[in-house]
Amino acid sequence: MHEALYRFIHVHYVEILAAFPVMLLLLGLSIAIGIDQYILKQKRRIMLIICTLVFSLIAQNLLDNYLANGTPMITLRIAVDIYGYAIRPVILLLFLYIVSTRKPSGLWWVLIGINTGVYLTAIFSDISFTINEENMFQGGWPVLRSSCMISSVILLGALFFSSLHDYRPLKRKEIWIPVFSVFIILFALLLDSCVHETQQPVSFLTISIVISSALYYIWLHFQFVRAHEKDLAAEQRIQIMMSQIQPHFLYNTLATIRGLCLKSPETAAQTIDKFSRYLRQNLDTLSQSGLIPFKQELEHVKIYTEIEMLMFPYIHIRYDIEDDQFMLPMLTVQPLVENAIRHGVRARDVGQIDINVRKSGTGHTIIIADNGLGFDPSAIDAADEKHIGIRNVRERLEKQCGGSLCIESRQGEGTEVTLFIPLASQADGAPEQEGAVR
Repeated sequence: MHEALYRFIHVHYVEILAAFPVMLLLLGLSIAIGIDQYILKQKRRIMLIICTLVFSLIAQNLLDNYLANGTPMITLRIAVDIYGYAIRPVILLLFLYIVSTRKPSGLWWVLIGINTGVYLTAIFSDISFTINEENMFQGGWPVLRSSCMISSVILLGALFFSSLHDYRPLKRKEIWIPVFSVFIILFALLLDSCVHETQQPVSFLTISIVISSALYYIWLHFQFVRAHEKDLAAEQRIQIMMSQIQPHFLYNTLATIRGLCLKSPETAAQTIDKFSRYLRQNLDTLSQSGLIPFKQELEHVKIYTEIEMLMFPYIHIRYDIEDDQFMLPMLTVQPLVENAIRHGVRARDVGQIDINVRKSGTGHTIIIADNGLGFDPSAIDAADEKHIGIRNVRERLEKQCGGSLCIESRQGEGTEVTLFIPLASQADGAPEQEGAVR
C-alpha cells in the first residue's frame, strides 16, 4: 500500500506540485473561514461547504488526469467525470447563495438536477459522453455533452444580474468583486476550451473557482464592515444629538424665556418657538444619516444664534450667502458657530462672527470667522478630548462628501474656519466637549 502510494507520488509529482499552491490557498481560506466570527453563521457555513466541494474538485481533476494518462479504468473514469460535471454548477449556485439578498429560487436546484441526470446517462449510454476502449473521451449529443457549460453560463448570468440588481442601487463599490469573479470564471472556461487537448492536472475553471472563493470571502467582510459602519453611524448620531443639547444652554435659554415672560410675552413666545425648533432639529439627527441641504443647516444656525443673541446682546452675526444650493453633513456648521460663540466672542466687549458662503469651479466654500480669543490650531490633532469635536466634524466631512476643514487662528486676534465641499460630492450623506467643538 505504502509502496504503491510512493510510486504514484514519484511518477506524478509534477502534477501534484502544480496543484499544491491552489490547495494551500484553499486550505488557508478554509481555516480563516472556520475561525472567523465576523461573518454571518449561515454565510460561513456555505463558504465552508464551497471550500470542501472545491477540494473535492481539485482531487477530481488530479484523478481524472491520472486516469486519462494511465492504465485504462473506463468505469472509474466515467464516474470521476460525472462527479466533475455535476459538482461545478453546484459551487456556482452556492456563490449565488452568498451574494443574493434573497434566498435563490428552488428552480436552480432543478437545473442542477437536470445537469446531473444528463451526465449520469454515461453509465449506460453514450448520449452525453463516454470513454472508448482506447481510453479516449468522446462527447455525445452536442446539447447534452455541453450541459455543464450551459448550466454554468446560466448560473454565472444569474450571479451577474443578482449582484447588479441588489447592490448597484446602493452605489457600493464592492459590487465589482462578485462581478469580477464572474468574468474570471468565464475567462477560465474559454481557456479550458482552448487547451483541452493538453495535459492539465488542474483545470483553469477549478483555479478560477478557488480565486473566486477567496474574493467572495473578502466580499463578505465588506458586508460586515458596511453593517458595522451603520451601527457606528447610528451611535455617532446619538452622540451628536446629545452633545448639542447641553445643560448650560438649556438653563440659560429657559432663564431668558422666564425673564421675557415678564418683560415681553410676545418675544418670549417667539423664543419658545425657536427653542423648540432647535431641539427638534437636533433630535432629527437620530433619523438622518446622509447629507442634508445647506439651507436646512443654515436655518439651524440662525435659530441657535438668535437665541444666543437674546442672552448676549453684544454678539453680532453677519451672513454673506452667495451660494446655498448644495448638500453637506448635518450639524457641520452649527457646532463651529457655537464653538466660536462659547470660546471666542463671548469674551469680547463686542463679538463679531461672519459667515460667508461662496461657490467656485470646484466646489462650495463656507468661511466662519470671529474676533474671539483664538487658540493654537496645532492642538486639534492632539489625542485628547478637548478638540474631539473638530476632529469629528472634519472626519464626517471627509468621509461623507470628500470635503475638508482648515483652521487659521491667532491667540488674541480671532479664528477663521474654512469648510470646502467638492462639487462631485453631491450624492449621499461629533461628539464635542460640553456642547462646543473646540
